[in-house]
Formats: sequence, C-alpha cells, structure tokens
Amino acid sequence: MHRLLIVFIAVIVSLGAVAEPRPAERPEPIRLLVLGDSLSAAYGMSLEQGWVALLSEALAEQVQIDNASISGETSGGGLARLPVLLQRNQPDWVLLELGANDGLRGYPLSRLRDNLSAKIALVRDAGAEPILFAMALPANYGERYTRQFAALYPQLAAEQKTALLPFQFSDLLGQPGMIQEDGLHPTAAAQPIIAARIEQQLRQLLQL
Repeated sequence: MHRLLIVFIAVIVSLGAVAEPRPAERPEPIRLLVLGDSLSAAYGMSLEQGWVALLSEALAEQVQIDNASISGETSGGGLARLPVLLQRNQPDWVLLELGANDGLRGYPLSRLRDNLSAKIALVRDAGAEPILFAMALPANYGERYTRQFAALYPQLAAEQKTALLPFQFSDLLGQPGMIQEDGLHPTAAAQPIIAARIEQQLRQLLQL
C-alpha cells in the first residue's frame, strides 16, 4: 500500500510538471538596415542625437536597426557598399535614403535612377524588402531639375512596387531652430520630430 501511494504521488507530480506552461518565446526582431547619407548619419551632432538612433530606441523591442549611413554618400557609393552590407547584416528590410548628394552635385537623373534601381534589385535578391526614402532639393538648383528630381522617387517606387517614405523635412525648412546654418541639414532639435514621423510610418509598413 505504501509503495502504491508513492507511485501515485510520483505520477501526479510528473503530470503537473508536463502540464506546466512554458513562458512564451519572444519573436526574433525585424532587422532593418539604413543605407543613407548625412541626413541619416547625424551630421553636425552626436550619433545618439540623430533620428536613426532615436528610432532604434523607440522600436528596440521589435526592430533591430543597423545604420550604415555615411556623410557625403552618393547613390553610386551606396550601391558599391551594399553587397557587403547585405551579407554582413542579413536584413529583412533596407531603407534607402540616398540621392540628395547626387542632386546637389548636379548628376544626371538617369544615373540616380539606375543606381536606385540596382540597389532595389540587390536588396530583393538578398531576400529583403527595400524602402525608398524620397528626397528633395533646394529651389535654387533650378525649377526643372528640382521638379524632376523630386518626381523620380514616387515614379520609381510605383514602377518597382516598392514602399516609399515621403520627404520628411519640407515643413521644417521655415521653422526657427530646425535647420543648421548650411540650410540643408536638420538640427538636433529636429531629430525627435523626424524620428516620430518615421516611426509612425514604419509601424504601419512593418505591421508592428
């Protein structure tokens, strides 16, 4: 009888151990690679103040952000670096924030279009999804060129069926304290505004 009681208790304990639920496993974070120029490289401030770092902090539990942005980068320079970045970072999404320096240097728009198209193809070949970040130029670069430059991004996004983030800085240009003395780069005070806008757009796009 004593042995039967011990066996019975052992069975009950073992059943309880089996039935005990395991803690839910956290899903792997989405990996986002940001390939950009000075607008994403926190030009004129510390990296921690830039919108990419602020966005990374806001989405830390769901998205791992790798920032491969370099001040002065062109669409051609980004294209040359992209294969290694894709292999090293293994991203799920790639945000392509490039082209402004092409425009500021007056490069042919056909070259910019070709470079952006090539980057989109490389990203997709690597099993990731591209996101185009629309750019714009100051008005003093000529009405025709600036208009065609701005139109290139939505046109290419539609042709390539690629997600598009709109140009984020237009309304900041006329606000005191939002743009650096060079008239091109947002200040540290503008970075939280930019980060909040992009966070909202990415949450919808990535279904967070």
